[in-house]
This record gives sequence, C-alpha cells and structure tokens, in this order.
Amino acid sequence: MDWALFFSALISSTLFPGGSEALLLLRLNDGGDVVTLVLVATAGNVTGSLITYAMGRLGNEALHKKWLRISEQQTEKAERWFEKYGKASLLLAWLPVVGDPICLAAGLMRCELITFLILVTIGKLLRYSILAVPFI
Repeated sequence: MDWALFFSALISSTLFPGGSEALLLLRLNDGGDVVTLVLVATAGNVTGSLITYAMGRLGNEALHKKWLRISEQQTEKAERWFEKYGKASLLLAWLPVVGDPICLAAGLMRCELITFLILVTIGKLLRYSILAVPFI
C-alpha cells in the first residue's frame, strides 16, 4: 500500500491543505497501478472526511475553530448548503474550501454515518477516477 499517498489524501481532507491530487498524478506517471492508487487515495481522503464528520458530531465550537480552522461563516454556509441540498451535498465533499465544512455540518446535523460514507466515497472516488483517466 502507498502509505504516503494515503496520508497525503487524509491530511488534504482534514487540517491542512494538501496535494493528494499531485501525488496521485506523480505515482500514476511513474507507472503505478491505476485502480490501486485511486482506491488508496480515495480511502485516505474519505478517512480524513470521516474525522471531520466525527469532530462535528462529537466536538465543540472551539475544536472546530482551533483544529479545523473553519470559521463560523464557513460553518453557517455549509449548514445552509446541507439544509438546502440535503445529503446529496455530500457528493461535493471533495471541493476545496466548502468540502470540509460540509462534512463538519453533516456531523453537526447528525447525518447517518452510512449515508455519509456512501455519498462522500462516491464523490471522492469520482474525482480521483477522473484524474486517473489519462493513465488507463
């Protein structure tokens, strides 16, 4: 397993902005197995989103601001998205800027864990798969 890719994807979807896409493309360019690398990146990124979801579900406001560096404005925007578009908004958890707050909002709003995992995984798998298409 490519642990560097896994942890890069995990970190990219939690506390720090990261370059999991760049590392995935580098590994693919080096001739790595497309399916394996896409699955490893997806697993890492979903794990990171699950951590953010858990922080929303179990954490408090200080934790959100200090660890996730998600502002009140971002949280409110994500909650509005989640209320307006419902659980389907989790398909966009891969987006920069709004992805982490959407996962946090899902936790805060007590979204069912299985629904969260399915929708977030679909969105993130599609993103990494699209990046990998030229290497098939």
